[in-house]
Amino acid sequence: MIIKKSPRRFSFSRSFLASLPIFFWILVTTSATSILGFILFSIIPKSADYVILVPEQILHGRFIWTLLTHIFFHADFLHLFVNMFSLLFIGSVCETIIGKKRFIWFYLISGIAGGVFFVLFAYLGSLTGLTSVLGDINLGGVGASGALFGLLGILAIIIPNKKVYLISGPIILIIIQIILPQFISGAVLTAANVITTILLFMMIFSLFYHSNSLKRLSLPIEMPIWVAPIAAIVPLVSISFFVSLPIGNSAHLGGLLIGLIYGIYLRFNYPRKVEMIGRFFR
Repeated sequence: MIIKKSPRRFSFSRSFLASLPIFFWILVTTSATSILGFILFSIIPKSADYVILVPEQILHGRFIWTLLTHIFFHADFLHLFVNMFSLLFIGSVCETIIGKKRFIWFYLISGIAGGVFFVLFAYLGSLTGLTSVLGDINLGGVGASGALFGLLGILAIIIPNKKVYLISGPIILIIIQIILPQFISGAVLTAANVITTILLFMMIFSLFYHSNSLKRLSLPIEMPIWVAPIAAIVPLVSISFFVSLPIGNSAHLGGLLIGLIYGIYLRFNYPRKVEMIGRFFR
């Protein structure tokens, strides 16, 4: 007896998977590779050299592929959560506007562009001594932030007046966690980190509740979407003049620049479609 699989069931499964948005697959892939990285890097620390973007290595022509691989790895669970949380919202809107094929290619290109800026600015930092602002060629970087800022750049041009909320509470807490080790240590630092982490997740999950009073816990600031990248980059760059932050502002800027350029291209070449999209997302 020969048993055949139902072609209808197989066709349904394949069509269902094909119907899932690209940003969903990127989210799943990035989460899986990042978690794998957390485990692998703790067991074999040297393995991180093959995926983390280190400017000094790139400048010497080594590990060039890390300009791509760094997009799919993250420093820790909080870093991964924040970026994938952002991808869930920014990615869904952007993919709806530019389509699946353009989305995947643009996501990768803007992420790579962010990596290139990260390397070039770090080189400038080594020449000028402004490593806290521009970056250090010996310090590696990972994360999807460059690609995400690329998506944000497109939206800032295509739907500039769309109202969004910058969730300032978690950003403030992350900055506090970064700065605290310079002032306290030991058990006090551990306790402070635990408290800020709990507050951070409370702020994020409060966004999913219908209660407006609970949502205020995350300190949301309403603004046009074109203001959002400025609000996300400028304060962190300003702080880095005084305190060294483990945040790749140069990668954010690189991805954002590519997004703005592509958004301008779309606006000038498809004015009617952009106008329709603008009315839809108003």
